[in-house]
Amino acid sequence: MERLLRVGPEEAIASFALLAVFIVTAIYVLGLIRDKAAQQEPTASELLSKFRESHSRGGLSDEEFRTIKTTLAARIQAELKDNGETG
Repeated sequence: MERLLRVGPEEAIASFALLAVFIVTAIYVLGLIRDKAAQQEPTASELLSKFRESHSRGGLSDEEFRTIKTTLAARIQAELKDNGETG
């Protein structure tokens, strides 16, 4: 700790610059990872198709499927709006 107090201004500036570069790099890498994860998430339409298949095979009751469909409806509308489509 005593050595830290005796650091010259040049060394302190270099240390802070190195720390800033590290933080910016970490933020950039985390952003890339987050974007990649978001791209891998299935769309609401894809999810609805999978749930529809499960319902037709008997994996979901009518009530469960209706609940899922209602829940995904708002997300589907948002996806269509983001894509500039209407419906």
